[in-house]
Amino acid sequence: MNRIKVEVLKSRAALEAFAKTWRSVEANEDVTPRLAFATLHELFSALTEKRLELLRCVASDEELNTHQVAQKLGRNYKNVNTDVAALVELGLLEKTGQGTLRAPFDEIVIHAGIRDAA
Repeated sequence: MNRIKVEVLKSRAALEAFAKTWRSVEANEDVTPRLAFATLHELFSALTEKRLELLRCVASDEELNTHQVAQKLGRNYKNVNTDVAALVELGLLEKTGQGTLRAPFDEIVIHAGIRDAA
């Protein structure tokens, strides 16, 4: 299963995670892709309910372009286009050479601790 881990990390923890990932890549170890945000607000602003719905739609039918996704979801094309651009920038969605959309991950694991690490 191809998954990405989305998490909330403070600056120090993000740097530590980056260094650990770097070492793992250098050692040719398997690495789960990660996407980190500084706050829960940032995470939920980037991954709204509508954007997650859009990702599920694309994952279920990767033959669709942005216009077709908007129609399938019953949403305004301009808003869907904005969401597609944001998800592409985050790496959670890809546009193919044929103009269709592709979801590169089967699973998004969201981790948001409630207590700072000691």
